[in-house]
Amino acid sequence: MRIVVKVGTSTLAHATGRLNIRHVEELVKVLSDLKNAGHELILVSSGAIGMGVGKLNLPGRPADMPTKQAAAAVGQCELMYTYDKLFSQYNHTVAQILLTGEDVDHDDRRQNFENTMARLLELGSLPVINENDTIATAEIKVGDNDTLGAIVACAVNADLLVLLSDIEGLYTADPRHSADARLIPTVISVTPEIEALAGGKGSELATGGMETKLRAAKMVTAQGCDMVITNGEHPERLYDIVEGKAVGTRFLGQRAAPET
Repeated sequence: MRIVVKVGTSTLAHATGRLNIRHVEELVKVLSDLKNAGHELILVSSGAIGMGVGKLNLPGRPADMPTKQAAAAVGQCELMYTYDKLFSQYNHTVAQILLTGEDVDHDDRRQNFENTMARLLELGSLPVINENDTIATAEIKVGDNDTLGAIVACAVNADLLVLLSDIEGLYTADPRHSADARLIPTVISVTPEIEALAGGKGSELATGGMETKLRAAKMVTAQGCDMVITNGEHPERLYDIVEGKAVGTRFLGQRAAPET
């Protein structure tokens, strides 16, 4: 199975922006084990700006573009150093790919990206992908890593996209404000009614929210890829997700009907 796992800033870092060591170490362990089992893994990782905020001792996520880009430059070093060190302990080689909107919108650049990804997977590497926040401006940004995860999943013809977030899945209402909110285990189609359930974004350091996750679901399910939203505090749930068990919210890929 070819699996794209997107991990959000809220999973990787504490509210201070400092690395959440327990979460990251457990995530790397599980991903390495799944790779050992024969699955192809691609990690779409947020966290560069958030980690840069912590490393630079900034009071919070910066509002101006130059400081965001500076924080990303510092944080991306920390992020890849951490991944390289941890995955190496399980004898897996990581590869860094940084993308902008132009890289996926431009036909030649997108083809180059797809060719590189195919070769990296053939070579047994584990690609780690993030938006190139250091140079991306409003005009060329993908915007959020939920969307980037969907773009990557479509580009590599993934079987499954998993979004590790700060929420268990899609609910009938915002569980932070409604005691009656119920988790929706399966979504067959992203209808206007489903889209209406999207709320705001989660943690202060994050850029996405349920709206971006539903947009990602529409993209990947249209190409036959399943997508699961679950809480990143429990990386071990990836085992059950890969086995098709009920975890979080699973959006079913729209598969072509068999020919008769």
